[in-house]
Amino acid sequence: MDNYVGKRLDGRYEIQEIIGVGGMSVVYKAYDNVDDRIVAVKILKEEFLNNDDFKRRFKNESKAIALLSHENIVKVYDVNFGEKLQYIVMEYIDGITLKEFINKQGSITWNDALFFMTQILRAVQHAHDKGIVHRDIKPQNIILLPNGNLKVTDFGIARFSRSDTKTLTEQAIGSVHYISPEQAKGEYTDEKADIYSIGVVLYEMLSGKVPFEADSAVSVALMQVNSNAEELRKINPDIPLGLEQICFHAMQKNPADRYQSATEMLLDIEEIVKDPNKTFNYVNNEVVEEPSQEIEPIIDDEEYEETEDYDDSSRKKKTIAAIVVGVIVLIAAIIGIVMMFTSGMNTKTQKLENFVGFSYDQLQDNESYNYEFVAEYEKSDQYDPGTVIKQNPEAGSKVMEGSKVTLYVASSDKNIPMPNVYGLSLELAEQTLQLDGLTQFKTMNIPSDNVEEGKVIYTDPKATTIVSAEQEITIYISSGPTTTVIETLTVPDVSGLTQSGARAFLEKFGFKNISFVTQDDELQKGIVLSQSPIAGTQAKATDSIKVIISSGVTTTTAQAVKYSVNITLPVVQNDDGSYGKDTLVVKVGSDTYSSRKITLDGSNVPINITAESGKSQNIKVSLKQTGVTETKHIDGKKDKDISVNFSSASKYLVTVTTPVHTENTQTTQ
Repeated sequence: MDNYVGKRLDGRYEIQEIIGVGGMSVVYKAYDNVDDRIVAVKILKEEFLNNDDFKRRFKNESKAIALLSHENIVKVYDVNFGEKLQYIVMEYIDGITLKEFINKQGSITWNDALFFMTQILRAVQHAHDKGIVHRDIKPQNIILLPNGNLKVTDFGIARFSRSDTKTLTEQAIGSVHYISPEQAKGEYTDEKADIYSIGVVLYEMLSGKVPFEADSAVSVALMQVNSNAEELRKINPDIPLGLEQICFHAMQKNPADRYQSATEMLLDIEEIVKDPNKTFNYVNNEVVEEPSQEIEPIIDDEEYEETEDYDDSSRKKKTIAAIVVGVIVLIAAIIGIVMMFTSGMNTKTQKLENFVGFSYDQLQDNESYNYEFVAEYEKSDQYDPGTVIKQNPEAGSKVMEGSKVTLYVASSDKNIPMPNVYGLSLELAEQTLQLDGLTQFKTMNIPSDNVEEGKVIYTDPKATTIVSAEQEITIYISSGPTTTVIETLTVPDVSGLTQSGARAFLEKFGFKNISFVTQDDELQKGIVLSQSPIAGTQAKATDSIKVIISSGVTTTTAQAVKYSVNITLPVVQNDDGSYGKDTLVVKVGSDTYSSRKITLDGSNVPINITAESGKSQNIKVSLKQTGVTETKHIDGKKDKDISVNFSSASKYLVTVTTPVHTENTQTTQ
């Protein structure tokens, strides 16, 4: 394993330091002297240059990320696939992994978990929209920036879900604590495998631990397939029931029972953000096990025929014999299942990697290595403190997974154990470090609900680690609790205003994403004809607001048609006599025209729609929570009055807090 620190790649990328070590690559911090910026360079390990499978995965990562452009996904700037060197140049992220954050926090408050999960789901949905399945979603592959934003990285085993090269025989791939049951069994995987992994990440954020732990990777894989995770609210009763339901719905064993897209899960997350008491009609943590293969009876029926001389002693002996034989058969069956699930996993001896030249702390934190690392410190003038200078067994030796590997780590002439300054103020922490001769440090602010604002959460290097006086110390300071409330705004009525007036009015209300579309009309040029969403609708500040304005051109052919939709609501009363609430959604074609909160009191709701003339499409009206839907077909030829009557839905609904989803769906002309 070569070490490129101090070298220059292609006369451009000046390698400065190692910032990460993975199973098949090493990530370096580098300076790009052409574009004058700091970048991250991921280099395929030298021992894999002749391995077609690893080379394919490495190239696949660059192809995958190159297709993506999202604020929550790391960017790719450059690639090189030479015979002797293969690397990917990426955006440099100065942050910590979500895994490190969870380890330091113990668990994350559910508010912060929602804030993080929203970003993860948007990033993953963007990848899925491009036909890319990540297949290795885990906290180690999610970087947390100082401002609380996240970046999803490491698409090394991603696959193009719409590719013609999909097979049903791929071996289990990804990190065993986060892989879906279908990955654990080496079966076909699609976008829903990522949904399962996201559910596991959410579980870990909320509980501080992964749902399944065991002594071996094989055991964890079997638990992913067959076991139920402990209920989150037993670990932390403060977690909203609806959030627990979301987590376990994502972690269903059968892909068909999970969320079918990241967006679907995101919509439920947003419901919890708006109303923490919101619940869903999901069965929590349920595993429907397929019937196991029937085992032929071991004892003949004749042995169970009762006779006069069949005494209790004889019966007990035969019962014990039956139990013993049954246990033997059960053990044999379990061994068979384990062998089936592990046929593609590496349980044999493997070639030990070369760790000389790498940081001991980074190797210790890297979960891709299945060894028991033991550190022995030796003074050295040739190596930086914390760097591995030799190892036992030596690189290239054949070892088993979990073997003990002794790493001899360089220390300076003056061994300085890193002081423990956790919980101290920044000023006191700096004074403590300076007293021990450590003067090179920087600070990073990150949110925390467990550590008081302004106090030290942890340090890098960690407390008690051997460091040198010249080594830079990063002090992570709590910025206090993060707020995750996603504010919704009421869309104002801008009809009749000029284009500039409408923009100013919408911006005053807090909306930022405003677009204008010109439509022929006899009204004065620039006057607003209609808007989407319509006035009174709730929307986020970043949501798209589309405004239709007049071109001022009079034509003999109508350019727009208007539909007056009158919606009769059902009457639904709760046990206390109050009327139920719901969300009325109106879609024109595939676009949401209106979405508003309503009261199910039997009243009529009028909606006026302006649509493109001559365009044949559907108007779909639905009550989101109660599930009733009606679709009207429009031909776009003339103005029309449309009636939608949901009053008959009342008999299907007991209360909106436990709605029954009806199949009251129809299309009319």
